Amino acid sequence: MTIDPVCFTIGSRPIYWYGVMMALGFLMAVFHWRRLGRRTGTDTAFTSDLLVWLMIGGIVGARVAYVLANLKYFRAVPAEIIRVDQGGLVFYGGFIGAGVVLLAFTHIYRRPFWATVDLVVTALPLGHAFGRIGCFLNGCCGGRLAPGGSLAAFGLERYPVQLYEAAFNLVLYAVLFWFYLDPSLRRPGRVICLYLVIYPVGRFLLEFLRGDERIRVGFLGSLDVAQIVSLVLAATGVTLYGILRRHDYPDRAP
Repeated sequence: MTIDPVCFTIGSRPIYWYGVMMALGFLMAVFHWRRLGRRTGTDTAFTSDLLVWLMIGGIVGARVAYVLANLKYFRAVPAEIIRVDQGGLVFYGGFIGAGVVLLAFTHIYRRPFWATVDLVVTALPLGHAFGRIGCFLNGCCGGRLAPGGSLAAFGLERYPVQLYEAAFNLVLYAVLFWFYLDPSLRRPGRVICLYLVIYPVGRFLLEFLRGDERIRVGFLGSLDVAQIVSLVLAATGVTLYGILRRHDYPDRAP
C-alpha cells in the first residue's frame, strides 16, 4: 500500500500528513486536559502555556535524538535537520526533552511537580497515538516484511507497526484516564509510574516488528537502543513507585 505523505498544499508548499497529525495530537492534549479539569475540579488554565513549552521541548529533544542516530546523513545535508514536518523524530528523545521542560515549568510557575506530571502524562498516549498514525501516513518507522504475504488482504506487505503502537497507546490512554479519575488511586506520582511501567513494555515488544534501520547494542544481542531505553524506563517506573510510596506528598492537585 502506497500513501501520499502530502495532506494538501498551500500554493506550491506541501503540508505533510506527519505534521498535520502531530499538530492534532497537541490539540487533543489540550482538549483532554480541559475536559479532565472540569471532571476533577482541577485548574487547567495554565495548560495552554504549558503546551507551548512542551511542544518546543518535545520536538527539539525528539529531533536531536533522531539527528544523533543518523549523524552521518545529516553531516552531508545539514539543512535537513530542521525539516521535522517530513518526519524524523525519536519518541524517547522527545520524552526526555519534554520532561526537562516540565521540570523547569513547574519550578518557574510554582506548580506542584508530581501532580502536574500526572496531569500531563494522562494526555501523552493520546497525542502519541496521533503521532504514530502520522508515521504510518508518512511511510516512516515501518515494520518488517510480513511472512508469506499474510497482510496482503489489507494491501500491506509489512507489519503496520505504527498502527499497532497507535492502538496500544489508545488503550494505555484509557487506562491512565481511569486511573487518574479514581480517587482511591490518585496520589501524586502514581500515574507517571504506571505509564513508565506499561508503555516501555509495549514498546519493547513492538520493536521486534520494526523493519526500519535500528541501532543495535552489540553486547546485548539483538536488542536495539529503544529496547534498552524501554528496560531502563520500566525499571525507573518501578523504583520511582517504591520511593513515592514511602512519602506522602502534599501536592495532590496542580
